Amino acid sequence: MAELSRRALHVHDLYDRLNSLERGRVWSREEFMLGFTGDVGDLAKLVMAEEGAREVPGGRAALEHELADCLWSVVILAHRYAVPLEEAFHRTMDELDASISARIAQVEGDA
Repeated sequence: MAELSRRALHVHDLYDRLNSLERGRVWSREEFMLGFTGDVGDLAKLVMAEEGAREVPGGRAALEHELADCLWSVVILAHRYAVPLEEAFHRTMDELDASISARIAQVEGDA
């Protein structure tokens, strides 16, 4: 996770530099979220294409690229909001594991 974050932050800094040079300002946190929303929409179309529900150019390479774009956005949003992503991920997975396991035990007990 540390290496992914380092690389993501490097690209974030490059975007900030480019946007400063071209537009005189950097993206706000809200603009990063809007960009992420667009990436998720693109990902949805590529998943539909992968499942045969629509035609989208780019194939598997485009799907891989969009998944990486979405991961980058999540890492950057976590950084911009000072969320310790790795810790939050493990904590959330622990909560989900316990909750889902309890529900499975309940359903199996009812059977």
